[in-house]
Amino acid sequence: MLRITELKLPLNHPEEALAAAIRNRLRITPRDLIRYTIARRAHDARDKMDIHFVYSIDVTVKNEAQVLARFRRDRDVNTTPDTGYRFVAKAPPGYAGPRPVVVGAGPCGLFAGLILAQMGFRPIILDRGKVVRERTKDTWGLWRRSELNPESNVQFGEGGAGTFSDGKLWSQIKDPRHLGRKVLTEFVKAGAPPEILTEAHPHIGTFRLVTMVESMRATVEALGGEYRFQQRVDDLDIEVAADGRRRLRGIVLQSGETIATGPVVLALGHSARDTFHMLHARGVHLEAKPFSIGVRIEHPQSWIDEARFGPCAGHPDLGAAAYSLSHHCGNGRTVYSFCMCPGGTVVAATSETGRVATNGMSQYSRNERNANSGIVVGIDPARDYPGDPLAGIALQRHWESRAFEVGGGDYKAPAQRLGDFLAGRPSTRLGTVVPSYRPGVRLTDLADCLPDFAVTAMREALVAFGREIPGYDHPDAVMTGVETRTSSPVRITRDDDFQSVNTAGLYPAGEGAGYAGGILSAAVDGIKIAEAVARALTIDGRVAAGDRAVAA
Repeated sequence: MLRITELKLPLNHPEEALAAAIRNRLRITPRDLIRYTIARRAHDARDKMDIHFVYSIDVTVKNEAQVLARFRRDRDVNTTPDTGYRFVAKAPPGYAGPRPVVVGAGPCGLFAGLILAQMGFRPIILDRGKVVRERTKDTWGLWRRSELNPESNVQFGEGGAGTFSDGKLWSQIKDPRHLGRKVLTEFVKAGAPPEILTEAHPHIGTFRLVTMVESMRATVEALGGEYRFQQRVDDLDIEVAADGRRRLRGIVLQSGETIATGPVVLALGHSARDTFHMLHARGVHLEAKPFSIGVRIEHPQSWIDEARFGPCAGHPDLGAAAYSLSHHCGNGRTVYSFCMCPGGTVVAATSETGRVATNGMSQYSRNERNANSGIVVGIDPARDYPGDPLAGIALQRHWESRAFEVGGGDYKAPAQRLGDFLAGRPSTRLGTVVPSYRPGVRLTDLADCLPDFAVTAMREALVAFGREIPGYDHPDAVMTGVETRTSSPVRITRDDDFQSVNTAGLYPAGEGAGYAGGILSAAVDGIKIAEAVARALTIDGRVAAGDRAVAA
């Protein structure tokens, strides 16, 4: 089979035009084209007066070798890559060895558990939060009634933080083994729309993610895996040898129960702050890593559609327009858009009492009134919180607490019109843009709950973004703060075999460990971790996880 890339067709092309374009591209007759399937479809809207689709097509033709030879110097005509997934190991029949434990049921933990179950290792998946349906009720409790459950919210519970997001399923990670394809295929099996396999920027949305997570849990359980919810890990049992080498022997739950374990996958998520503190206290090697801080900005989706698509705005094949922005500022900071949610809402995303944090969410339809995105400023440990690997957490907490105070102390979020933010004055009224954040906003001056360097950089960047997207710096655009959970402020450092650099048997994974960012990359990391665990469990055909120890 051949793959043609960069095949361009007009936005409103008829279906039959695709076959004709394939024949013209390969210079073959209709009889030579046996079949074709769309591997990928994107739209190119850089010129909004000439928007077109860009396809990658898998094609079966007669005399394939001859056709391929004719295009041997053409980088856009090649053999179709093999994207099938192959397991690296399998548990022996009747496997009765140590059961791997996965801590966290977000995208990383979900796929680590799924792959381990598919390989026959009967994993145990622990999560501090609740099953996804109960968690959804608790999350709405904060949004509708200002009632926070610190163990069941946007951050904690089955499905992880990605459940209450736009459900984006693309990433810029290098993926030579096509593990992302395995992720998308499993999502489709669980009920995701098949279009995610071909769209260049697929997404799912919250409501569909809920049912998919439930379906995948049922699959894991049917394969011998076990889920335990409302089971927070509060301590580790670490054996230290006379030479200082450390090995994990077990985990201690909030209930006091100790589970003697084989390998443990730590798929914590970026908000497990108490667990990061526990790991640090137990001597597990951590290091501070960069993250970003800022606000959520909202514009009417129609403004963004018009700015990006011009006369084609509203075209059913284009959907709601997205954007990606970045600006390097005079004070040395970089401001960029983060987790842009077309046709979505700004949501309360805190997991700690007395703090306010925001995020963006949308459904599969992306048909809400406003577009929203994080507008965030990159910060760096060496410059902004040196010395302590947990200092980034303290920085996040400081500004989230300040946002809670400025917002009125009842989980309302501080908000400001963009025009007032640029002018350096508090907002006293809204304009044409109505904020979507629930349980509500309090108009104020966002400079009171952001670092000075972030305020300075954002004021410069927003004007620059207005030159790139006309109307972006409209004075009535609404900014809601604060956005602090862009990524984990901590990395749980691991070695080439995916184990902690100083604690054997502990496998840090996903976004919370500092090795992913977003649903797809976290899920891919979960697959890699599961493979590493499976290899450790089947060395020379015997159970061997935990036999290796490393120097402290």
